[in-house]
Amino acid sequence: MKNISLLGFMGTGKTTIGLGLACALGWDFVDTDSLIEQKMGMSIANIFKEFGEKRFRLEEKEVIAEAARKVKQVISTGGGVVLDKENIDCLRKNSVLICLEASPDVIYERVGGDNSRPLLRGPNPLEHIRDLLKAREPYYRCADFYVDTSNINIQEAVEKILTELGKWGIKINSSEPYHK
Repeated sequence: MKNISLLGFMGTGKTTIGLGLACALGWDFVDTDSLIEQKMGMSIANIFKEFGEKRFRLEEKEVIAEAARKVKQVISTGGGVVLDKENIDCLRKNSVLICLEASPDVIYERVGGDNSRPLLRGPNPLEHIRDLLKAREPYYRCADFYVDTSNINIQEAVEKILTELGKWGIKINSSEPYHK
């Protein structure tokens, strides 16, 4: 059976919604950023600070390749995973690709004060979010379907995704319902 890979900008809910999906399906949950942190023994912010984005992206590519080989997982990816076509090709081989979206204002409200996010450091994080979303929008178009999480809660997002996944032939494990 396929995996489910969640794509999308930071703050769109990939981790929280991913955990809910994994629970509902009875699948494993994998967060690629967490795997990179474990592998490198430091936070994403420190990886960026000490080694730069280029090194982070190389580590990300390795973690994506490893995760994509397994099955029955909900894979939460980093917001920039779409910037490397090889990552998407690798995930697509064994995944339904779902892009979670949210408005720039909602993203800022969710993550604007989080200093651990290297791409939000600077004088105007909201403007930077808008710029990054605009630049990445064509890359996010690789997804099989999209869910706007701006005005829905986690449970509503999970239910929306599960309905869409039914169209892909992925059945819900009813013995493990989603719990908020």
